Amino acid sequence: MKKLIALFATTAVASGSAMGAIALSGSASVSYDDNGASASATTYDADMTVTGTAGATTFTQGMDIDASIGVTSTTLATTIGPLTVSADMFDEDDSTTNTTTGGRKTDSGDNRSISVTLDAPIGDATIGLDDDGDVTVSGTWSGVTITHTIQSGSDKTVGSASIAGMDITLTNDAGASDWSIGTTVAGTAVTLNSDKAVTATFGVTGNTVVVSHTAERASKTSTTSTKYSTAQKDAYTTIAVSRDLTSGATLSATYDTSNSSLTLKAAVAF
Repeated sequence: MKKLIALFATTAVASGSAMGAIALSGSASVSYDDNGASASATTYDADMTVTGTAGATTFTQGMDIDASIGVTSTTLATTIGPLTVSADMFDEDDSTTNTTTGGRKTDSGDNRSISVTLDAPIGDATIGLDDDGDVTVSGTWSGVTITHTIQSGSDKTVGSASIAGMDITLTNDAGASDWSIGTTVAGTAVTLNSDKAVTATFGVTGNTVVVSHTAERASKTSTTSTKYSTAQKDAYTTIAVSRDLTSGATLSATYDTSNSSLTLKAAVAF
């Protein structure tokens, strides 16, 4: 393992003098939310990603640039034959336990890491091995794609297929099963999942209306393995109207029944 990391470091240094391609991408947006009965608010967001590529080595850095320049991610990855080595070099600032949107919690400590992944094709299947000891077998047979991950105490299987105009996905994670079914009826794309959530999308690309209903959510406490908790939340529905402009910007309006708020947003991606 140490020799492999050293080889990865050598590759990274060598690529520094011959970085062949650098690409910039990002997005910017401004949103106005009337917040229903509460005070209205205006928010701004701008993000940029810098990607440098030299041969089989790629360096990617994400930055939040709306108020000041702040690094959000730094990754260096390279491919050596069937091996992929990836280094997460950004240590998130979480000196205290943080609770983020959706109830997810992150632990304090050094979050930098190096992962080594092996992908080897065997017949119609691909076998992968990572540095945590997890083994993944994946492949497509008769139009059905199956991925099975063998991991300590909690194997995970994901299957997907398109049958009679329906896109079906089934996931079994350590004995807990989730499913989703999507289909298109009279130009309307409808998706239903095991959480009783329903989404319907009308219109064409660049001019859409999306109606989403989210069922009531029960409270869930944090566990050692998942490290997240969620509070109880009543069912709610959102209606989002989005339109692409010839200028390259996108205008959208979203109404949320959970707090009777209307959000207007203008965004552009580059």
